[in-house]
Amino acid sequence: MNAKAESQLTPRQRLSRGLAYSAIGPVDVARGAIGLGAHSVQSTASELHRRYREGQLARDIAAAQETLAQELAAAQEVVSNLPQALQDARKSQRRRGKRPLLIAGVAVVVLAGGAAAFSIVRRSTRRDNPEPSPRPPSVDVQPRP
Repeated sequence: MNAKAESQLTPRQRLSRGLAYSAIGPVDVARGAIGLGAHSVQSTASELHRRYREGQLARDIAAAQETLAQELAAAQEVVSNLPQALQDARKSQRRRGKRPLLIAGVAVVVLAGGAAAFSIVRRSTRRDNPEPSPRPPSVDVQPRP
């Protein structure tokens, strides 16, 4: 058997193969036992890491709850001041009048005029310079004598 086939065996397969065959048994038994031990150590370390992360997650959740409580208090303060802010906005809106609407209307008319002019100029240049066809001509271009 080549080395590649042996390296693809799992520790459990090595252990069972080692117990089944007597010629290479002691080597496979040792490798299988070491592999199972390493897997056990890795699994334990993974579980400890998971528990640490859960503890970190609990601390993060507590911090997020505290931040959320502060944001909620700030939002309640803003909502309580909302009627006064609306009154102030209404007063300032009355002062402005209709001037912004007039400016917006003029801007729309100017943009529409520019779009129409662009369209007319573009059409006139297309009529003067037709683009050549990508297909070959259907008749001979060279006149015959």
